[in-house]
Amino acid sequence: MKKIEAIIRPHKLDDVRSALGDKINGMSVMEMRGFGRQRGHSEVYRGAEYKIDFVPKIRIEIICKDEDAENLIAIICDSARTGKIGDGKIFISEMSDIVRIRTGERGEGVI
Repeated sequence: MKKIEAIIRPHKLDDVRSALGDKINGMSVMEMRGFGRQRGHSEVYRGAEYKIDFVPKIRIEIICKDEDAENLIAIICDSARTGKIGDGKIFISEMSDIVRIRTGERGEGVI
């Protein structure tokens, strides 16, 4: 099993969700703020320049079977890409086990 964590631009969330469609059983979405290489950005408001240190982002978490991971990663990349700096990153981790709290069921069947 794999855990896919994608950090994307907020306005791309609907595109990613639509592209994933019924290929996933569920996902978690969190609003967050952070910065990468760009170290934030500057904006001008009423003639004054303001430094925005932490940029708004969306974090998506998906747990999937090993054989589904590459396809899901490709879908997220294609649907979240704008081609500009700050498009985000995808982190892939190995999941050793999953437990459904309600029943105590374990393993890949819980996905």
